[in-house]
Amino acid sequence: MSRTLINPASLYDGAPVGMSQARVDPESGFIFVSGQVDWDVESRVRHATLEGQAEGVMEHLITVLNEAGSSLEEVLQLRVYVRGELADGMSQLVSVFARHFGRSRPALTGVGVASLASRDTLIEIEALARLRR
Repeated sequence: MSRTLINPASLYDGAPVGMSQARVDPESGFIFVSGQVDWDVESRVRHATLEGQAEGVMEHLITVLNEAGSSLEEVLQLRVYVRGELADGMSQLVSVFARHFGRSRPALTGVGVASLASRDTLIEIEALARLRR
């Protein structure tokens, strides 16, 4: 079984905890993107607001997808985890998603959670995409 692990040098290194930023299954053409957070390479949160972190997450998602041979247009599904009540943050997230996904409109599930990867992390997004056709 062949597999390709995606770990862009510009993102934090998941190897110490046994994860990759994404895994490509060339047989199916699917890219499974790990939960992306707004961290720098030292695993520190870059932005203080939910909207700022959502933009940072989208930057990371674009980086991972590009390295895997894909793009936002090929995203089929998103899972969005937001610290606290999801409804409280939706107004900040809608504009971010609309700007980045436009007409491609992937399937999306949003979940409010009590905690994420660090105390300052407000949002985490995982994705399922396909290789660029």
